[in-house]
Amino acid sequence: MAEENKEQAQFALQRIYTKDVSFEAPNSPAAFTKPWKPEVKLDLNTNGRKIDEQHYEVAVKVTVTAKNDGETAFLVELVQCGLFVAANIPEQQMGPMLGAMCPNILFPYLRENVDNLVIKGGFPALMLAPINFDALYQQRVKEAQAQQAGEQPTH
Repeated sequence: MAEENKEQAQFALQRIYTKDVSFEAPNSPAAFTKPWKPEVKLDLNTNGRKIDEQHYEVAVKVTVTAKNDGETAFLVELVQCGLFVAANIPEQQMGPMLGAMCPNILFPYLRENVDNLVIKGGFPALMLAPINFDALYQQRVKEAQAQQAGEQPTH
Protein backbone atom coordinates (compact mmCIF):
# COMPACT_ATOMS: atom_id res chain seq x y z
CA MET A 1 0.00 0.00 0.00
CA ALA A 2 2.83 2.43 0.81
CA GLU A 3 4.18 2.02 -2.74
CA GLU A 4 0.84 3.13 -4.21
CA ASN A 5 0.94 6.37 -2.21
CA LYS A 6 4.40 7.34 -3.46
CA GLU A 7 4.40 10.05 -6.08
CA GLN A 8 5.77 9.03 -9.44
CA ALA A 9 9.24 10.22 -10.42
CA GLN A 10 9.25 12.89 -13.12
CA PHE A 11 12.06 13.97 -15.39
CA ALA A 12 11.73 16.19 -18.44
CA LEU A 13 13.72 18.61 -20.53
CA GLN A 14 11.90 21.94 -20.65
CA ARG A 15 14.30 24.08 -22.68
CA ILE A 16 17.70 24.03 -24.37
CA TYR A 17 19.44 27.38 -24.69
CA THR A 18 22.78 29.05 -25.25
CA LYS A 19 23.72 31.07 -22.18
CA ASP A 20 27.03 32.50 -23.38
CA VAL A 21 28.88 32.42 -26.69
CA SER A 22 32.09 33.95 -27.99
CA PHE A 23 34.05 33.48 -31.21
CA GLU A 24 37.38 35.17 -31.84
CA ALA A 25 39.69 34.91 -34.84
CA PRO A 26 42.49 37.23 -33.72
CA ASN A 27 44.84 36.50 -36.63
CA SER A 28 42.43 36.69 -39.53
CA PRO A 29 42.76 37.22 -42.41
CA ALA A 30 46.44 36.16 -42.18
CA ALA A 31 45.31 32.81 -40.68
CA PHE A 32 43.62 31.97 -44.00
CA THR A 33 46.84 32.31 -46.02
CA LYS A 34 48.71 29.47 -44.27
CA PRO A 35 48.37 25.71 -44.76
CA TRP A 36 45.70 24.45 -42.34
CA LYS A 37 47.26 22.05 -39.83
CA PRO A 38 45.63 23.07 -36.57
CA GLU A 39 46.43 22.00 -33.04
CA VAL A 40 43.09 21.97 -31.24
CA LYS A 41 42.79 22.18 -27.46
CA LEU A 42 39.47 21.47 -25.77
CA ASP A 43 38.49 22.39 -22.21
CA LEU A 44 35.14 21.09 -20.99
CA ASN A 45 33.27 21.72 -17.78
CA THR A 46 29.78 20.83 -16.54
CA ASN A 47 27.69 21.94 -13.61
CA GLY A 48 24.15 21.66 -12.41
CA ARG A 49 22.25 23.85 -10.01
CA LYS A 50 18.85 23.76 -8.40
CA ILE A 51 16.57 26.62 -9.45
CA ASP A 52 13.54 25.74 -7.32
CA GLU A 53 11.83 22.65 -5.93
CA GLN A 54 11.67 20.88 -9.28
CA HIS A 55 13.72 22.89 -11.79
CA TYR A 56 17.43 22.40 -12.43
CA GLU A 57 19.79 24.18 -14.80
CA VAL A 58 22.60 22.11 -16.27
CA ALA A 59 25.40 23.86 -18.14
CA VAL A 60 28.09 22.41 -20.37
CA LYS A 61 30.88 24.91 -20.99
CA VAL A 62 33.46 24.36 -23.69
CA THR A 63 36.50 26.36 -24.72
CA VAL A 64 38.08 25.36 -28.03
CA THR A 65 41.39 26.90 -29.03
CA ALA A 66 42.82 26.17 -32.47
CA LYS A 67 46.41 27.13 -33.16
CA ASN A 68 47.90 26.98 -36.60
CA ASP A 69 51.61 27.50 -37.17
CA GLY A 70 51.97 28.59 -33.52
CA GLU A 71 49.34 31.34 -33.73
CA THR A 72 45.78 31.29 -32.46
CA ALA A 73 43.53 30.79 -35.45
CA PHE A 74 40.30 30.85 -33.47
CA LEU A 75 38.91 30.62 -29.97
CA VAL A 76 35.36 29.49 -29.22
CA GLU A 77 33.74 29.70 -25.82
CA LEU A 78 30.21 28.37 -25.46
CA VAL A 79 27.92 27.59 -22.55
CA GLN A 80 25.07 25.30 -23.62
CA CYS A 81 22.35 24.94 -21.00
CA GLY A 82 19.23 23.00 -20.36
CA LEU A 83 16.35 23.59 -17.99
CA PHE A 84 15.19 20.27 -16.59
CA VAL A 85 12.26 19.29 -14.40
CA ALA A 86 13.07 16.60 -11.85
CA ALA A 87 10.60 15.66 -9.14
CA ASN A 88 10.34 12.73 -6.75
CA ILE A 89 13.74 11.40 -7.77
CA PRO A 90 15.88 9.81 -5.03
CA GLU A 91 18.75 12.07 -3.94
CA GLN A 92 21.40 9.46 -4.83
CA GLN A 93 20.20 9.52 -8.45
CA MET A 94 20.32 13.31 -8.81
CA GLY A 95 24.14 13.49 -8.98
CA PRO A 96 24.49 11.12 -11.94
CA MET A 97 21.43 12.67 -13.59
CA LEU A 98 22.76 16.25 -13.41
CA GLY A 99 26.41 15.31 -13.89
CA ALA A 100 26.16 12.78 -16.72
CA MET A 101 22.71 12.20 -18.18
CA CYS A 102 21.79 15.87 -18.72
CA PRO A 103 25.19 16.79 -20.26
CA ASN A 104 24.77 13.82 -22.62
CA ILE A 105 21.46 15.34 -23.76
CA LEU A 106 23.00 18.82 -24.22
CA PHE A 107 26.25 17.84 -25.96
CA PRO A 108 24.88 17.37 -29.52
CA TYR A 109 23.51 20.93 -29.39
CA LEU A 110 26.81 22.28 -28.10
CA ARG A 111 28.73 20.39 -30.79
CA GLU A 112 26.49 21.75 -33.55
CA ASN A 113 26.79 25.32 -32.24
CA VAL A 114 30.60 25.13 -32.06
CA ASP A 115 30.75 23.72 -35.59
CA ASN A 116 28.48 26.49 -36.92
CA LEU A 117 30.57 29.21 -35.27
CA VAL A 118 33.80 27.82 -36.70
CA ILE A 119 32.35 27.54 -40.22
CA LYS A 120 30.84 31.03 -40.08
CA GLY A 121 34.26 32.27 -38.95
CA GLY A 122 35.65 31.04 -42.27
CA PHE A 123 37.43 27.93 -41.00
CA PRO A 124 36.96 24.26 -41.93
CA ALA A 125 34.29 22.36 -40.00
CA LEU A 126 35.23 21.20 -36.52
CA MET A 127 33.07 18.31 -35.39
CA LEU A 128 33.90 17.63 -31.75
CA ALA A 129 34.33 13.98 -30.85
CA PRO A 130 31.72 12.45 -28.55
CA ILE A 131 32.37 12.86 -24.82
CA ASN A 132 31.78 10.14 -22.23
CA PHE A 133 30.07 12.22 -19.53
CA ASP A 134 29.39 9.09 -17.46
CA ALA A 135 33.14 8.45 -17.15
CA LEU A 136 33.84 12.13 -16.45
CA TYR A 137 31.21 12.15 -13.70
CA GLN A 138 32.64 8.99 -12.10
CA GLN A 139 36.12 10.53 -12.23
CA ARG A 140 34.88 13.70 -10.49
CA VAL A 141 33.18 11.61 -7.79
CA LYS A 142 36.38 9.63 -7.16
CA GLU A 143 38.45 12.82 -7.02
CA ALA A 144 36.00 14.41 -4.58
CA GLN A 145 36.05 11.28 -2.39
CA ALA A 146 39.85 11.17 -2.42
CA GLN A 147 40.04 14.86 -1.57
CA GLN A 148 37.49 14.43 1.22
CA ALA A 149 39.43 11.46 2.62
CA GLY A 150 42.64 13.51 2.51
CA GLU A 151 41.01 16.41 4.36
CA GLN A 152 39.73 14.34 7.27
CA PRO A 153 41.33 15.63 10.48
CA THR A 154 43.58 13.14 12.21
CA HIS A 155 43.52 12.93 15.99
